[in-house]
Amino acid sequence: MTLGSKLAWDDTVLPFQLDASDMRGRVARLDGVLSGILKQHDYPSQVEALVAEMALLTALIGQTIDLRWKLSLQVQSKGAVRMIATDYYAPEKTGEPAKIRAYASFDAARLTDGAPFDQIGDGYFAILIDQGEGTTPYQGITPLDGGSLSACAEAYFAQSEQLPTRFSLSFGLSSEPGVAEHWRAGGIMLQHMPKASPFVAQADGSGEILKPADLIDGEEGDNWNRVNILLGTVEEMELIGPTVPPTDLLVRLFHEEQPRVFDAQAVRFGCTCSEERVRQSLSIYSQRDIEKMQTEDGRVTADCQFCSAHYDLDPKTLGFEAEKAPGE
Repeated sequence: MTLGSKLAWDDTVLPFQLDASDMRGRVARLDGVLSGILKQHDYPSQVEALVAEMALLTALIGQTIDLRWKLSLQVQSKGAVRMIATDYYAPEKTGEPAKIRAYASFDAARLTDGAPFDQIGDGYFAILIDQGEGTTPYQGITPLDGGSLSACAEAYFAQSEQLPTRFSLSFGLSSEPGVAEHWRAGGIMLQHMPKASPFVAQADGSGEILKPADLIDGEEGDNWNRVNILLGTVEEMELIGPTVPPTDLLVRLFHEEQPRVFDAQAVRFGCTCSEERVRQSLSIYSQRDIEKMQTEDGRVTADCQFCSAHYDLDPKTLGFEAEKAPGE
């Protein structure tokens, strides 16, 4: 695989379909996106790994949805890592990249030497879909369980969407010759094609977390099991790359399942914060409220948790009682 080919597949999500087994999926490779996200913060390695996994899940899931605005993934927990939040913004125009941002909140004193997922305690994993102005946002949640964020996402799709789903992910620090050490991630999302309820088993009301095996049986179940066995043969370096193009990987794994690929979607790191948005969020406050927000220097400041942008504002220009500029 040439350097040009490697770069062509970095920071992309490739949709595919397995015609012989009625499955769909995505292959994602993240490189510069992760660098853009993680360089905004000084996270410990366990937190970096969780953010990398969450960003990869966000890229894979976001591309499966007919999205007009934003998909968000959130983890809220009682553990050392209190929150992980990611946003996926759909391309504004055909051919433009989607944008991803992410951040984590954690208590450094409570972090341990254990695995990244061990830093998360009891809590929930949530997926939120916001199609923009004039629509009602959708939210689904599932408990934090299963030993990984990808297992939580699988449980969400089984429980909330009745869709058998499997993720195979790999992420870590890359040490390519001649390139500074940096994070890379790659993964495959495999999903049974959505069907109307007569074709998908419903929850039995027991309150237990559903798994893909609870949702399909018969020939569909056999197809699902066979394709998952094939996916289980993938190696970590095949997922991350950079030596195996995603198209070659799909042929190696699923050549008997008649794989068919579609146009890849580029993804980039991007944040939507701006001074205008900060001013808008403060426009509901009175001048007295604004005064309480001032620093010792008599300014109002705000920091973006996603990109670390810093805003330093004149309090007289904020709130619904803000002074009007001459001529307004």
